[in-house]
Amino acid sequence: MTTTREGTCCAEMAMVCLTDFEEYAKEHLSKATWDYYAAGADECCTRDDNLLAYKRIRLRPRILRDVSMSDTRTTVQGTEISFPVGIAPTAFHCLAWHEGEMATARATEAVNTCYITSTYSTCSVEEIAAAAPNGYRWFQLYVYRDRKLSESIIHRVEALGYKALVLTVDVPYTGKRRNDIRNQFKLPPHLKVKNFDGVFQEAAGPAGEEYGVPANTLDPSISWKDVYWLQSLTRLPIIIKGILTKEDAELAVEHGVQGIIVSNHGGRQLDGGPATIDALSEIVDTVQGRIEVYLDGGIRTGSDVLKAVALGAKCVFIGRPAVWGLAYKGEEGLREVLHILNDEFRLSMALSGCRNVAEINRNLIQFSKL
Repeated sequence: MTTTREGTCCAEMAMVCLTDFEEYAKEHLSKATWDYYAAGADECCTRDDNLLAYKRIRLRPRILRDVSMSDTRTTVQGTEISFPVGIAPTAFHCLAWHEGEMATARATEAVNTCYITSTYSTCSVEEIAAAAPNGYRWFQLYVYRDRKLSESIIHRVEALGYKALVLTVDVPYTGKRRNDIRNQFKLPPHLKVKNFDGVFQEAAGPAGEEYGVPANTLDPSISWKDVYWLQSLTRLPIIIKGILTKEDAELAVEHGVQGIIVSNHGGRQLDGGPATIDALSEIVDTVQGRIEVYLDGGIRTGSDVLKAVALGAKCVFIGRPAVWGLAYKGEEGLREVLHILNDEFRLSMALSGCRNVAEINRNLIQFSKL
């Protein structure tokens, strides 16, 4: 991209696809912030494979199907959304845009889709709810060594009208993100993990701070019995985020959860695990419609969304592209990202011969021989 000098150039360049927003964000965010959002674990093999895996999948389009009318609507947990793309939980939106998660909440409310709010938000769950009172929101939860912290935030989000709990299960410990270590990544002094404001003031201790909270705050002893513990605390649906195998999918169903997000944490945890789109089929085949299956990781185009839905995802969630939209123009930028994805998805559907989401199925997919 050319540099802007005295307004002579492309501050208002046309944003045509999601990679345009990625380039803009890379150019305009600080190096430490860009590196934080872009980071994968170790050699970033899994992060990169999340994207490459979609390019190995080919579509089998059907023709002459009268696609003059199309409908991208679907439902998640019984609630209608405008198209099968929601916002995955990502931390620290105020690093990308001054209004942070409040802008994210307003954008998703305007587009009528689902926003999974991160525990590690730079706005509180209360501020997010107030910013978009009619938005459809789930809350992403970590389990802390101090269980009272987890309990208290569950009660807060339940009272605020969040509609589900998303339990992240792939972070007993934080993955090794090399650039964050090199940059000694820390939240700037004016930002904090707002949901725990005041809780950790004097708790940093000898281990120091990790991503805005004292190190070793997460509970590595978390196990399947904690799903029952959560069910005893709340009547909200529980969705498990971070499942990559059929064995764990079966256990999730047996433990009575309401959904699974097939996720490898954007390639930020275990490097060398599968791309999420490659893990999806065995999980869908195991679950057999007993609970809803979602996916995040690597979604960059409308045809990526089509491929995931064809392979059995009820909905997909985008992480980094949402942050790029915020970096571009806050609420307006994220709305633009979502509109572009929706338009691309609608076009891919039509060019494949699908008039609505119910017509998308595995017959559309041909795995390439590569």
